[in-house]
Amino acid sequence: MTVPEPTRPATEEGPEMPMSTRRVAFVDSGLGLLGYADALHALRPDLGLVLSLDPDNMPYGPRTPDEVRQLILASARATLPFEPSAIVVACNTASVHGLDALRAELEPGVPVIGTVPAIRPAAASGGPVAVWATAATTSSDYLRGLVDAFAADVPTHAVAALGLAEAVESGDLQAIDECIAYAASRTPAGVRSLVLGCTHYGLVVDRILAALGPHVTVHDSPVPVARQTLRRIGLDPDAAAPEAGVEAVLVSGRPSHLPDAWASYPAGRRLLAAPVVERRAGTSR
Repeated sequence: MTVPEPTRPATEEGPEMPMSTRRVAFVDSGLGLLGYADALHALRPDLGLVLSLDPDNMPYGPRTPDEVRQLILASARATLPFEPSAIVVACNTASVHGLDALRAELEPGVPVIGTVPAIRPAAASGGPVAVWATAATTSSDYLRGLVDAFAADVPTHAVAALGLAEAVESGDLQAIDECIAYAASRTPAGVRSLVLGCTHYGLVVDRILAALGPHVTVHDSPVPVARQTLRRIGLDPDAAAPEAGVEAVLVSGRPSHLPDAWASYPAGRRLLAAPVVERRAGTSR
């Protein structure tokens, strides 16, 4: 499969930045990958970032497991010409249905790291616990299995945050606040820990906390996933390393640019401020 050379965004000016020698790819249906890429960039800013989104086919939640598997395989394969040192599946639904297939196809050559809702640490910190997720996830055997395995003795409530992922994807702040208010109204009083069961939700965690109050602790997974990614590729955190940045953006397999909508979120603004590196697929790993 041939992927054309990514191009520098039209707003980017100045000399070409030096290419990083290692890079990590992130795959997701949409903008949920921003928080995960941002967390890794904070720990190892010298790693190049390849971001593969699939807006043509989102949301993944209502799709069959086989559809999700094929879509996430396609998104991951699109990153391979950029020779990533690892691929992070920054999507809970895709991790559930596609992680085994990705690892069977790509490992050991390219480590694949998945995401799982942080129910175990939330339960360990004490309940009651609420899990905000898409309607498909809240009713899934997968979520029930996680609760049974890690929070059987802790009151746990699954809350469908209807429309929130789509609102985050659109960058519509009014719609985001309306969806958060809806989910907050269905979250039992007294909840001490909130698990974010969709990677999109972490982009608006401040707005979620404002709706629920300061007594709630949010549990999300970008930093643990970033640390696991570094372990898998044999690197230690080094926040002082020379900064690389975004090397490629793929939209449903097509080379694209850094969208302006990313500026709606702190994680997106930080990535937009990082260097943008032009490089040809298939150059140094």
